[in-house]
Amino acid sequence: MLCVTTPDVAHRPIKEVLGTVSGSVVQSKHVGRDIMAGFKSIFGGEIRGYTQMLVEAREEALHRAIAEAEHMGADAIVNMRFTTSTIMQGASEILVYGTAVRLS
Repeated sequence: MLCVTTPDVAHRPIKEVLGTVSGSVVQSKHVGRDIMAGFKSIFGGEIRGYTQMLVEAREEALHRAIAEAEHMGADAIVNMRFTTSTIMQGASEILVYGTAVRLS
C-alpha cells in the first residue's frame, strides 16, 4: 500500500476516491518505564522506553489504517496524517487517517 502525506501521488492520477480511513491505538504508560522516566527527568535525556512505545503504537495505527484501505480495494492512502491526544492521565491515543484512493 502506497501511503503519502500529499494530496496526490506523483505521475499516478487518482481514478477513484473511496473514502476516509483511519487507524487508532490507545497506549498507556508502563510502571517500569515510569521509574526510568523519573530518573531521566532528574538527569535529562531521551526517555527511550517511551520513544519505543510510541513508535510501536504509530506502526500499529498505520497497519490498521492500511488494513481498512485494503478492505475497500484501495491502491493508496493520500493526505495521510498522524495525531496524538491525551485520553486520560497516563494514556494517549495515536490516530492515523487519510483518504483511500484507487490509482490509474
